[in-house]
Amino acid sequence: MSIALSALRAAQRLALVGAFTMLAVSTHAPARADEAPSIAAAADLRFALAEVAELFRNQTGHSVKLVFGSSGNFFTQLEHGAPFEVYLSADEAYVKQLAARGLTRDEGTLYAVGRIVIFAPTGSPLEVDGNLAGLAVALNEGRIERFAIANPEHAPYGRAAREALLALGLWHNIEQSLVLGENASQAAQFAASGSAQGGIVPLSLVLRPEVADRGTWALLPESLHAPLRQRMVLLKHAGAVADKFYYFVQEPAARAILQRYGFVLPATN
Repeated sequence: MSIALSALRAAQRLALVGAFTMLAVSTHAPARADEAPSIAAAADLRFALAEVAELFRNQTGHSVKLVFGSSGNFFTQLEHGAPFEVYLSADEAYVKQLAARGLTRDEGTLYAVGRIVIFAPTGSPLEVDGNLAGLAVALNEGRIERFAIANPEHAPYGRAAREALLALGLWHNIEQSLVLGENASQAAQFAASGSAQGGIVPLSLVLRPEVADRGTWALLPESLHAPLRQRMVLLKHAGAVADKFYYFVQEPAARAILQRYGFVLPATN
């Protein structure tokens, strides 16, 4: 019986990992390689932007190839000539720095503001709440051994998590228990799979049913961290399909998808 249960749990974790697996959208290969520009996108967009890209393909007939990761790592890659044509960052400062170095067409546009949540998988000893009181109690009682956030050195959502923990006086108590995801999506995977007893992750990643159904979460106040102002930009060498996709993300249908995943939308011009 225990072997069967272990196999079932392993299968469930594998299914969850699949939900976070890097997407090379779309589900159909493009007719010509030059019609599928590579898009560098912050990991918190993993689910939302996949839907936007699919809608784009359905409406225009053009495919894009989405690559998800940490905004800071993409920034470094773009500095060194990585062949992405559009960059959707979770931190607008990275876009502005690329623009200052003449690598983009302009300073791009703000496309969303992100939010963070505390998430605990089913069976965790952690009780979640917006002011992290449950986390403070669990830490004081020694019930937290592993807690996931994205790496704050290059992931904006990791920085926001660190800022929230510092603001509430919990950082030094939890620092030794942190499990750092390479990006926000990996941190959410650690938390939702049960590999950690909880985590602070993007709201956009826990709203997906296959993630939300695996635990409980609470939205953290925006006052606990600097705003997660997310900016996108076209690179200097961007082609026609990339240009179309860039503007498509700003259209009402795409904005509605972002809003459904918990993003706060900037005002339109």
